[in-house]
Amino acid sequence: MSPKDCDILIHGGGPVGLACAAWILQKFPEAKLTLLDRNPADDAELVAADSRGIALSHGSKLLLDTIHAWPSDCADIHRVHVSQAGRFGRALMTREELRQDALGHIIRYRDIHITLRQALRNIQVKSPNFIWQHIDNNVEHDHINAQCVVHAEGGLFKKQDWVESGRDYGQSALVGLVEVENSIPYQAWERFTAEGPLAVLPSHYGPNILNLVWCGSPESSHQRLQLSDAEFLTSLQNEFGSRIGRFLKIQDRRLFALGLNYRKQITKDHEVWIGNAAQALHPVAGQGLNLGLRDAYLLAEKLAGLFSSALDQQTAVQIQNTLESYAQSRKADRTTTIGLTDLMARVFTSNLAPVVVARGLALSALQWLPPVKTALARQMMFGRR
Repeated sequence: MSPKDCDILIHGGGPVGLACAAWILQKFPEAKLTLLDRNPADDAELVAADSRGIALSHGSKLLLDTIHAWPSDCADIHRVHVSQAGRFGRALMTREELRQDALGHIIRYRDIHITLRQALRNIQVKSPNFIWQHIDNNVEHDHINAQCVVHAEGGLFKKQDWVESGRDYGQSALVGLVEVENSIPYQAWERFTAEGPLAVLPSHYGPNILNLVWCGSPESSHQRLQLSDAEFLTSLQNEFGSRIGRFLKIQDRRLFALGLNYRKQITKDHEVWIGNAAQALHPVAGQGLNLGLRDAYLLAEKLAGLFSSALDQQTAVQIQNTLESYAQSRKADRTTTIGLTDLMARVFTSNLAPVVVARGLALSALQWLPPVKTALARQMMFGRR
């Protein structure tokens, strides 16, 4: 088979593109599938790449388990404590309330990336028509003819080559690893400050080394990035409080711009957009990659079913109808997740008195109305079905 002649072409070798390819081939090993990957064929460079912690829901774990793509190194979240700095309102979510093994998991980006590459290589052995093409970022690749084109290029906010709908929150996220004095195992902390959310999350480095995500204005975040370690830890201690004792050490500080960018239409003719190529979200609820993996899983089901049923008789109309069916099936989950993330990003950065009171009441309602808390937690874990 020539790489210029395939049924399905996937642009993007990040986690969402890799997962989509793996699920298609798992369901239909004979698929004529080509994956264009701008990463090198060897994993060596990726091992030393992005080490930031990524939040994955328990629902994502269940999906990735189906292709044996769950990293061995991860940190489970059993409890989430949510509060406002200097204001009333708090809520505690636990795995026992939801009768789940965990509420979520924190994994290094590079680990999920490499594990998915290894899973796809294992599936590739039984996929005679699959071509995994590694392309140079600086070299134009030849045009490839494909009946269906999947865009999974991803990208971070302000680093994407497309802008359609959304908003710039005027925020940056400062991320890093922080050592604390008295960690509570398996517990995540989400504290809403005057400038935005401050999250302290478990890591696989051990109970006292935690992932830090501190959101604030670009100016404040840049200033924090320039502080000495001692000055930074003092500032962090003042903002977070003493719930987990003293903050002892900070390392690997980096900044990311925050915003919302999403496509209103995720299909056009024989093309479809998934993951960050379809929507880039604020990290306040940790939903970006989780939503992208749900995109990839459902699209794989649709495409595997289509091309395995009448491989030699596909028409542009059949493909377009399948993609439109996919878009319709994703509408509720996308709309709910994008809307909820956007609302949280805006509400929890406002200092208007009515908003402050309202969010305090909302947190209290979560704590004292279990059905509301359960519904929200299930949305975060499994999406809208």
